[in-house]
Amino acid sequence: MNAKELNKQNDHASQLSIISIKSCKYSKSGWFGSLSVILVIAFLTVLVQCKKDTGENSENTTIEDQYTIDQAISDEAQGNTISFDGLAFLTGNLGSQSFLPPGKVADYSGFQYLRDNDPTKLGHNTSFVTIISFNVLHILTNDQISMFVERAQHQIDLINEFAYKRYPLLKAFRRLKEGDIPAGTTGLSKEAVMEYTAELYRIDGLISFNRAQLFGEVNNTLSSGQRTQLDALKALKGVGNWNSSLSNPLEGLNLQTDVNVAVMTYASEIYAWYAGSITSDVYFCPERHGTYFGSFYLKDWPAMGNPNYTIDETLTANAGKNFLAILSAAQADQVKGIVDLQRSALNEIVEKREAISTELRKFITSQTADSSSVLTLSERYGELDGEMSYYYATTFSQIFNSLSSDQKDKLFSLAENLGYINPVGAFLYSQPIDIPEIINTDFMFK
Repeated sequence: MNAKELNKQNDHASQLSIISIKSCKYSKSGWFGSLSVILVIAFLTVLVQCKKDTGENSENTTIEDQYTIDQAISDEAQGNTISFDGLAFLTGNLGSQSFLPPGKVADYSGFQYLRDNDPTKLGHNTSFVTIISFNVLHILTNDQISMFVERAQHQIDLINEFAYKRYPLLKAFRRLKEGDIPAGTTGLSKEAVMEYTAELYRIDGLISFNRAQLFGEVNNTLSSGQRTQLDALKALKGVGNWNSSLSNPLEGLNLQTDVNVAVMTYASEIYAWYAGSITSDVYFCPERHGTYFGSFYLKDWPAMGNPNYTIDETLTANAGKNFLAILSAAQADQVKGIVDLQRSALNEIVEKREAISTELRKFITSQTADSSSVLTLSERYGELDGEMSYYYATTFSQIFNSLSSDQKDKLFSLAENLGYINPVGAFLYSQPIDIPEIINTDFMFK
């Protein structure tokens, strides 16, 4: 598939939108207006998430060995993450469910691996992305930066489409929790959810292919001097040792907020891809899947707009365990049981990620990746994500309906102690917006 054909396919995917991007009106008053000053900072730094704390003492573990794909899919890491998801879902609202870090889309550059295994442990500080992006952009030429800007402007509708397309899932899961299901149905249809997430992840596949294509194009224009500079950054062994006082190379370009964020994302991810490998590309944090339950909001909101803020590495594990402690033994066993329910799907996701990453890395060696293969793999990836999310939604909803008033009070208190604030509206990734129009979600029930 050539670039022209792929662009047509991108346009077709955008036309398939179930939720019109134009249907979402951006408010300039109220709680949205009060946050407008920090939107850009928040949107760039919200990637401070995915702490993979397993609750184990890692003092004698090297940074390089600390976070691997095996650790990410381990029963303990997954169990802690699922429990935290349960706490977020049962105490949150539709708006909190919609919050999604931008780095959770098209994440085949190895950036999450770079973040989690940074030797200087700066990976989950709000300055991490900015430091990398500014350093890389100062190395690139104006023409190379223009390649980023042009691709961002072309891709931004598709990137936003992914975010808006999540809303029917969020709504359906919330309807199940609240008992607001269509007459004559008994619950969610796993098949319908999987079919929907397959379409959602096809969009992710399109974004991923285009992004890797861009990275390959830019990489192949790097001079020997630029490669020397990038290698020198890698030799510093940790972003905490990089120059953190550089000016913003994008200042003065007058880019719209989401395009600016995309360019910053490209700059940080192309470095991770350049410095990484298939191993780093395949890696994901335990919170990468089933992102429809509000855990990113519960964890990240206190960091929003706070420069040099670092999220507590033990937050997910501790909050997840505290969540289970409030439940009865039977309820806790239901949550723990999801680990076994999702095991096969999670293992297959790793396989699909490796296949996609291998294909996309062809661009870094001036080869051409097969877009059809990437899209087919992405659709299956989406089905697996949907299957796992179905298990989460059904189990959490069953538990919610069995909670006592005292248990509910304790859960809400636990969330409030973590800094939870009920959002009035919703989010386009991490940018506050009005809740968009959402299609009738009856088709997701059976």
